[in-house]
Amino acid sequence: MIAQPARLFRIFSLAITVLAISACASNPADTTSPQAADKGQRAAMIALDQVGAPYRYGGSTPQGFDCSGLVQFSYSRAGVTVPRTTGELWSASATVDEDDLQAGDILFFRIDGKMSHVGMYLGEWRFVHAPQSGRSVSIGSLESPFYRAALIRAGRPY
Repeated sequence: MIAQPARLFRIFSLAITVLAISACASNPADTTSPQAADKGQRAAMIALDQVGAPYRYGGSTPQGFDCSGLVQFSYSRAGVTVPRTTGELWSASATVDEDDLQAGDILFFRIDGKMSHVGMYLGEWRFVHAPQSGRSVSIGSLESPFYRAALIRAGRPY
């Protein structure tokens, strides 16, 4: 299938970009330990590997994910325990300024008037998420007017 190699190339290219950004990023004011940052990067790479997995409400496995299930699965595989629901993820993460975003940070979105969606930051204003029924895990952009307007906070798990 011709589309498959192109998809794999895009995923590979984005993975290389995430690693390059995180490897050369330095922020003297950042108090996150290197081990925590590494785990966030690993979680982002694990989430990126799930691109194409189907959306499933309540799902938290490669057979089907909802948005918070994708975050929990990815962090769990990276060795970090995080809560399962969007609201609990909000409570269990420290606020991160947009200028300090790192791969693995959790993005919180207000959809239909309430905070109800999360994604995981990859770098270069891109994020991976499980958007909605009928779609699959995909990469979104914070430069999109929809997601730009819907973003209410970024957080880093404690």
